[in-house]
Amino acid sequence: MAGERRASRETRQEIAGFLSIGPVQVAELDLGPEGEGRAAGAEGAELRPGPGSPPVTTGAVFVLVRRAGRPVGTVLGQVPEGADPTEVLSGLARKLPQGAPSEPLPRPPSASVVVATRERADQLARALDSLLAQDHPDFEIVVVDNAPVTEETRELVERKYGERVRYVCEPVPGLAIAHNRGLAVVRGAVVAFTDDDVVADPRWLTELTAPFAADPRLGCATGLILPARLRTPAQVLLESHGGFAKGFTPRTYDPEHPPADEPLFPFTAGRFGSGANMAFRTDVLRAVGGFDPATGAGTRARGGDDLYGFVRVLAQGRRLRYTPHALVWHHHRETWRDLETQAYGYGAGLTAYLTAILVNRPALLPAFLARVPGGLAHARGLTAVRATGEGADAAAEGPGGHDSRTHPWPRRLSRLQRRGMLYGPVGYLRARRALRTVGLEAR
Repeated sequence: MAGERRASRETRQEIAGFLSIGPVQVAELDLGPEGEGRAAGAEGAELRPGPGSPPVTTGAVFVLVRRAGRPVGTVLGQVPEGADPTEVLSGLARKLPQGAPSEPLPRPPSASVVVATRERADQLARALDSLLAQDHPDFEIVVVDNAPVTEETRELVERKYGERVRYVCEPVPGLAIAHNRGLAVVRGAVVAFTDDDVVADPRWLTELTAPFAADPRLGCATGLILPARLRTPAQVLLESHGGFAKGFTPRTYDPEHPPADEPLFPFTAGRFGSGANMAFRTDVLRAVGGFDPATGAGTRARGGDDLYGFVRVLAQGRRLRYTPHALVWHHHRETWRDLETQAYGYGAGLTAYLTAILVNRPALLPAFLARVPGGLAHARGLTAVRATGEGADAAAEGPGGHDSRTHPWPRRLSRLQRRGMLYGPVGYLRARRALRTVGLEAR
């Protein structure tokens, strides 16, 4: 009883600290081509607000830095009263490593974009507008309306987008089920998946799918996810602990040459990317049976469908490529309650997907058991109470600094994530049982 009172008091204190987190502006800064405009000032740089944001003014600003249009890093700047935002932020941005020169991309293969949605027409319209502006030479868009209760999504697609977007209805709820419905009808050689709460960069689809043309063994690609807004404490807190971003260094994961710095490979699939920005070679994803329908949002498993897809493709001997040049802007959840739901769901999805992998691919059990001790340590790290970073450099990174920890991670959220991890296997098995009542089988 005393422990419960202490936890309740602690949570109230954490919420009070959480509510004190102020908003951060979101912007983009393009420094121009490599080797040009390299002076310390703003010459040659172009500053513009992030998608849906107002022009940059005084205060804290989270900045995506580009060179010749391609993302290279993020900085957090403080624009003083009366200062030129471009001048201030350019000075910070030019301290980032220049990186390797960009290589020309091969012509990307034909692609299909699947967007699963449910009763969020306003958000969907924003996402579709950005997808229709893609510079990819040959692509289609398929909207999967998942277990709709109104005709709003169908009417939006038919009224505003006509033949430019295909509409498909999937009556059984579940994100993996919706994605499998989309997978069944797409025509492209590569199928990309994103969410209805993103804004896609105009080069997103080209950058995400071009690697498939260069590497015949590539089965999956993932890309960069950055915050579209940092207006609420929940959005700032999530991003200050890494958000969905996986950094700005391209990387290829090859099951024939497991990465030395990933001893739990391939079971730490959360390191590879996220479902809001992923693509698969269509015939490869179909060959492994698509996503397990007992995983994902909208099921009792609560999540894990994307991680399941990554590991299934890697288990087939295919490579996975992460490219930070394939960018989508994600609208993070906005409230403390949203973060509680998200923390529990992430924990549940993690262990649900691991359960799904072992149920569907029992041949992976020996490899999994060999990694259990390290996996337990990894799980403890994932759910640990994370304090703020130490030193001025950590604080300067700010949101988007990829786990720079400018705000402490609440114990309440860590506890919820651990509870979710304990629930995940149970949730997955319940989801499998529920599928039988609608004539579907997990696979």
